[in-house]
Amino acid sequence: MKTRSGPHSRIGVVIIGRNEGERLIRCLQSLFPTEMPVVYVDSGSTDGSVADAKAYGAEVVALDLSVPFTAARARNMGFATLKNHCPSVEFVQFIDGDCSLVSGWLSIALAFLTKHKDVAVVCGRRREINPEGSVYNWLCDIEWDTLIGQTVACGGDALIRVAPFEQCGGYRESLVAGEEPELCLRLRELGWKIWRIDVDLTRHDAAITKFTQWWRRCRRGGYGMIEVAILHILSPSRIWARESARAIVYGGIVPAIFIAGAVYPPLFLIALVYPLLILKIAGRHGVQDPRSWTYALMVTISKFAEFTGIVNFTVDRLRRRRRKIIEYK
Repeated sequence: MKTRSGPHSRIGVVIIGRNEGERLIRCLQSLFPTEMPVVYVDSGSTDGSVADAKAYGAEVVALDLSVPFTAARARNMGFATLKNHCPSVEFVQFIDGDCSLVSGWLSIALAFLTKHKDVAVVCGRRREINPEGSVYNWLCDIEWDTLIGQTVACGGDALIRVAPFEQCGGYRESLVAGEEPELCLRLRELGWKIWRIDVDLTRHDAAITKFTQWWRRCRRGGYGMIEVAILHILSPSRIWARESARAIVYGGIVPAIFIAGAVYPPLFLIALVYPLLILKIAGRHGVQDPRSWTYALMVTISKFAEFTGIVNFTVDRLRRRRRKIIEYK
């Protein structure tokens, strides 16, 4: 690993990925040439990702796949490698291999953390590079468009202060999904702040072209939501409790009542909650815009996928089984 001096010498970068192909190359190109040490953690790629990362000068770590893979474990491994090579690093930029860093982000983010000593994590806007490529990419682009200011969580791309990251023990490696909000919760409980600034951070390539891919992504979200919600069930923040409850109601309880209508037909009327839910969601975004109805419909359908993820988690918990990551690409 090459270590350099310069305005970004206080920052190290950790990239995680698996079979990202051209997406990883774009990610690497957005970082090099650079004055930062870069670690790429690969989780079993077969597409030449390891060779590509080495060619760009990154330190490559191959994750041991005999232990179930999680993004959290990959990030922690990357951080440990970075810290071993550069013990004095003060900040770490985590980035997913399907993202490319926006020019100028690091200077702005570093200045923000330098000024705000009580902030542990700063993130910005993640944008889809091809939101019109599919309805699923478009949904991801909307998902990334979150509120600016002090917030409760970041995504996979964020600049994190090393000291509090080590203080709270890094990412929780057992989590299949939702490791970033869970980390931010523990940081906030230690008195640190999380901040999202109105600056573009990364360009993301969801590359979701099929309904089945999107369904698996939503299922993974449901799995992560309930796992984190139960893990912190006693926390005053009640993280993801409401979201998990909605998935259980709309994805599980309402369909069960509808099926019971075969015995008592008036129960079929429960299905009316779905058009009402769609109307409510579309109303928030403007009923005059046809895309609001598309968004509302897809969000409603996502509740069923999230509920299957909750069921998967419940079964795994009863069997005391640790699930492997739920991939959608």
